[in-house]
Amino acid sequence: MSKPLKQIHLAAHFPGVNNTTVWSDPAAGSHIEFSSFTHFARTAERARFDFLFLAEGLRLREQGGKIYDLDVVGRPDTFTILAALAAVTEHLGLTGTINSTFNEPYEVARQFASLDHLSGGRAAWNVVTSWDAFTGENFRRGGFLPQEERYSRAKEFLATANELFDSWHGDEILADQATGTFLSDAKAGSFVHKGPQFDIHGQFNVPRSPQGRPVIFQAGESDEGREFAASGADAIFSRYATLEAGQAFYTDVKSRLATYGRRPDELLILPAASFVLGDTDEEAEEIAHQVRRQQVSGATALKHLEFVWNRDLSSYDPEGPLPDVDPLVGEEHISRGRAQVRMYRDPIAIAREWRELAEANKWSIRDLVINTGNRQTFVGSPATVARTINDFVQADVSDGFILVPHITPGGLDAFADTVVPLLQERGVYRTEYEGTTLRDHLGLAHPDGKRTERAAS
Repeated sequence: MSKPLKQIHLAAHFPGVNNTTVWSDPAAGSHIEFSSFTHFARTAERARFDFLFLAEGLRLREQGGKIYDLDVVGRPDTFTILAALAAVTEHLGLTGTINSTFNEPYEVARQFASLDHLSGGRAAWNVVTSWDAFTGENFRRGGFLPQEERYSRAKEFLATANELFDSWHGDEILADQATGTFLSDAKAGSFVHKGPQFDIHGQFNVPRSPQGRPVIFQAGESDEGREFAASGADAIFSRYATLEAGQAFYTDVKSRLATYGRRPDELLILPAASFVLGDTDEEAEEIAHQVRRQQVSGATALKHLEFVWNRDLSSYDPEGPLPDVDPLVGEEHISRGRAQVRMYRDPIAIAREWRELAEANKWSIRDLVINTGNRQTFVGSPATVARTINDFVQADVSDGFILVPHITPGGLDAFADTVVPLLQERGVYRTEYEGTTLRDHLGLAHPDGKRTERAAS
């Protein structure tokens, strides 16, 4: 008996805190003006995507003490954008990345409950932690937390926020004009939380929202992050979008769910994925090559190399060989606030490996960065990309993908117009929205026990 076809989940990532976007391309638009966000969101909704996803950076990144302006930096407040988008969309989920290290549960819970009300049940929260003192300098608490403490705080932060969401049951508001009785329970919203991270009590002032709680996303890939996702998240935002790595991540995270009394379908795996389309596979490959060279200019290549070398490499020729000096190893780093610094835990070994690759392939510095950095996940004609996405989802690489176009805001248009219809023809992607909330779109249970038809099947 053949396995039934999985339905594919698709979402749209508005880039803006990474170097995927080619902001210097003539087709690129603003990352500040609201018209960019509305164009992007309406395209995603036209394509029947589950949700729009916003990442967030809490500080402008630096390199050598100067603002790193080779990728897109800065963007308006996440909640402000999502609340505004709720007014110009009807079905699209609205997912915001909000930090648990430098915020407080009451404030964040109030903001998400409000967004869920304003959007009619379309809010989602990507719970992240912050690892560096550089970001912490922007906040009163300052400093940073070691990894194990970051996740301890995040777990208690989420648990506390859930207590606040659940402090209203949903039936307290009577608003009886005849008797003048507004609430059936004067203590609605009451809460008390005492724990290692938070000691708060009072009354939560936002009544039960349509989803009860926002959909919870988690983006960590460490062992602690995977365990955190398995314990309480609804979906995990992963970077493992290739076949072998994706299947390994998918199997690992799904296998952790039973420990928490959860089924595999109660946590969705949704990697980030970039794409390049062409009329033919050959044309798409040519465009992808051009895009990658736009993303990695000579200046960008040198800055990227500094993540590992921890030296000022501005005097080197990006079209020339790699430096023959070794990286500087120490606590102080030239690239403050860059997540890539954490990826290269042994810079001496990475430098040795890169020199061997460059020598074997006759690569310049720029060639090396282009060939070892992030590559487009899906490249080809619409038919090829639709087939590959479906093959990956059916092979349990993921439950779908969060697409990151390299042009904002129009980079999603061609995918919506050409790839989505092909997925619909295969019967693996919706032709219309079947529910009203984001939980409906994702087939997730309502925390009050109500379940969508797909979630119950």
